[in-house]
Amino acid sequence: MTKTLKKTLPIILSLLGVALFTFIAAKAGIHPVMEALGKVGVGGFFLLVLAQLIIDIGLGIAWKASVPQIGFLRLTGARLVRDAAGACLPFSQLGGMVLGVRATLAGRSAQALDGEDLHWPEGVASNLVDITTEVLGQIAFILVAILCLVGHQGAARFIWPLMGGMVLLSLGIAGFIWTQHRGGSMIRKAAMFFGRHIAADWRESLIGNTDIFQARLESLWSRPDRIMMGALSHFICWVGGAAATWIALTLLGAHVGFLSALAIEGVVCGIMSAGFLVPAALGVQEAAYVALGLIFGIDSQISLSLSLLRRGRDILIGIPVLLGWQLVEMSRLRKESGRSTSSRDKTVTSVLKKTTTSVMSGSTKKDGSSSRDTEEKDDAAFATAPRIL
Repeated sequence: MTKTLKKTLPIILSLLGVALFTFIAAKAGIHPVMEALGKVGVGGFFLLVLAQLIIDIGLGIAWKASVPQIGFLRLTGARLVRDAAGACLPFSQLGGMVLGVRATLAGRSAQALDGEDLHWPEGVASNLVDITTEVLGQIAFILVAILCLVGHQGAARFIWPLMGGMVLLSLGIAGFIWTQHRGGSMIRKAAMFFGRHIAADWRESLIGNTDIFQARLESLWSRPDRIMMGALSHFICWVGGAAATWIALTLLGAHVGFLSALAIEGVVCGIMSAGFLVPAALGVQEAAYVALGLIFGIDSQISLSLSLLRRGRDILIGIPVLLGWQLVEMSRLRKESGRSTSSRDKTVTSVLKKTTTSVMSGSTKKDGSSSRDTEEKDDAAFATAPRIL
């Protein structure tokens, strides 16, 4: 039943998201939405793409601030893959996180700055710390957005649920941090549990490296200044996202202040975090933008256009990122396949040589013994035969 639920839940949530998106689009009308998108133009759209790329670089800097052992380019690339998987693939945010770990270890020479090879303990630990600092920055950003929302008509129906959600999120992230600090036994139990359902080689690697994984986490958390710097950098990136939203609303013809755009972006991020199981937040993002836009007097057509611009921007960035990552993975797999084939050929050649040597040796011994036996028999026959004069 659990396996069936795991398979069917993403499909059900996706269908509900498609239904919600279709309802919102039908309610807003296709022609007004197309007219609003026409105001942005190609130049305005690429301006939004450029703004997002700058934010992505900032996200790499934020990750680097808390995990200085790994190179900046590797971390930035892994962050791009993580976001692209959540935006372009039919995965929830959890699926994007798994691909982010894989991308952290991608490439032919996955090494830290000190030359140490990167394996799954380093990849998982660095991603967990980055996700934690991002959530810390997000909590602060949403609280600022709620303050900007206070005083607007109809905002109460968002403020109190968001405040309750922030309390639960704060408790959850506190428990998550505690688990990373002192959860060594819990991690071992989890490894033992998951190890029952995977291949034997992977199970040994998973269980055998839990101590290394815990050591990596403790090493990263031993510098609170880096953790706080990472959280602050993430907060600045969240504010940068609000600036991109303000630019998009201005291009769409909605004249709102920056603080209003910050309030919209912050509340939308909070709602999308609550619906993290929905693949690509389909329908959830559109509904959040439309509902928040009404509070600030923004037409539903413009709000829906804003959501579509965001999706188009994420797809334009995400698809090349995923393709590039796949090329890197294919190159690595070909190299590993070449190594295994070469090693296998060497093994086969060695076995053949040993087999040929042993066969030849055995044949020689056999032939030698046969000739000696023949000679002994001939001598015996000569000794016992009657002599004829």
